[in-house]
Amino acid sequence: MHNICTNMPPMVQTIDPEDFFTRHCIWVNGPIIVGAGPSGLAVSACLKDQGVPFIVLERANCIASLWQNRTYNRLKLHLPKQFCQLPNFPFPEDFPEYPSKFQFIKYLESYANHFNITPQFNETVQSAKYDETFGLWRVKTIRKSHLGDCHNNEYDYICRWLVVATGENAEKVVPEFEGLEEFGGHVMHACDYKSGQSYNGQKVLVVGCGNSGMEVSLDLCNHNARPTMVVRSSVHVLPREVFGKSTFELAVKLMKHFPLKAVDKILLILARLILGNVEKYGLKRPSKGPLELKNTTGKTPVLDIGALKKIRSGKIKVVPGIKRFLPGKVEFVDDKVLLIHSVILATGYRSNVPSWLKENELFSKDGVPRNSFPNGWKGSAGLYAVGFTRRGLSGASLDAISVSHDIAKIWKEETKQNNKSMATRHRRCISHF
Repeated sequence: MHNICTNMPPMVQTIDPEDFFTRHCIWVNGPIIVGAGPSGLAVSACLKDQGVPFIVLERANCIASLWQNRTYNRLKLHLPKQFCQLPNFPFPEDFPEYPSKFQFIKYLESYANHFNITPQFNETVQSAKYDETFGLWRVKTIRKSHLGDCHNNEYDYICRWLVVATGENAEKVVPEFEGLEEFGGHVMHACDYKSGQSYNGQKVLVVGCGNSGMEVSLDLCNHNARPTMVVRSSVHVLPREVFGKSTFELAVKLMKHFPLKAVDKILLILARLILGNVEKYGLKRPSKGPLELKNTTGKTPVLDIGALKKIRSGKIKVVPGIKRFLPGKVEFVDDKVLLIHSVILATGYRSNVPSWLKENELFSKDGVPRNSFPNGWKGSAGLYAVGFTRRGLSGASLDAISVSHDIAKIWKEETKQNNKSMATRHRRCISHF
């Protein structure tokens, strides 16, 4: 799959003299995939299917580290399993329609085993830069030592193709709030939250009203905590199911027959019939419809699984934006003050691509492709993106198929030409001898 870089003499000239003696240099005969989450696994499986060699670099010690290490225990897939399966490998038939976090992790592990995908774990990409002179990518990494000491190994990978599969949720977003350091209570991001068990009897402020904020608030409520949810902006709340059928599945079917704005109107009418007027509980709806908003900003509508019932009953309180924190208290923009014990920041995630990829054509400064779906998967110079569609796992799967086919086409043509060239040289050698 990879050889020592001395097989590629010209590339040695691009390496800084001090790097040459401190970094291991590896030539990869195929693409490098950065990230071993669902997106990285999907494109790996598709490349395997095409017979293209590759290497996967993963900074964590496991596949799907976001799912394994940074999600709460009660989490389930928000969409039916048929919309979340990766290419060429369906979910087990005995899995429920909405698999749990643990079932999904089990599925991903089975996926990796089935396609024999073996990422290089504990290896963090420091930078990736395209060398225009030689037409190759240079990826610098640090690999954690297996010895448990502070010594880490540094590597330079050289390749023709680079696949960015680190996703839209690589890093947590932590906004700055006045006085938070003086608050004195427990503060954590939702990525570190597992269960409301340790919050029994506590007054907990949940900052954020997306799917994570809603579900964390519901979980706290179920563990006898007293959550208050901060709703800083407008939000669409839809029922997860309409008359026993997935709301998402209904939207997909409607989109085949009606324009997007008409489908949005239908969904909002159904939401009003099933959920009632949510604005009177402090959940103001955006001016754009749920699908239009998702397509233009990436903001996902909340699919209600029980939090709204708790909001109606007053067990989950809804408050406006935060003005500042005080010792043991929080003051809101309406000047009301609330005593609280803990704060959970359900404030979302962002891409980390700008921190390591030295490129500004395919990706914007926010770390997402400049071109919207379905045209955001391919850049120039052998650069690709998988899992940045704002369309969840189904979008990542479509990206993975497109990327693998594109790379395989070039790789097979070049392999065929190289084989012909080697055969010609072989015949010339025999003739000369």
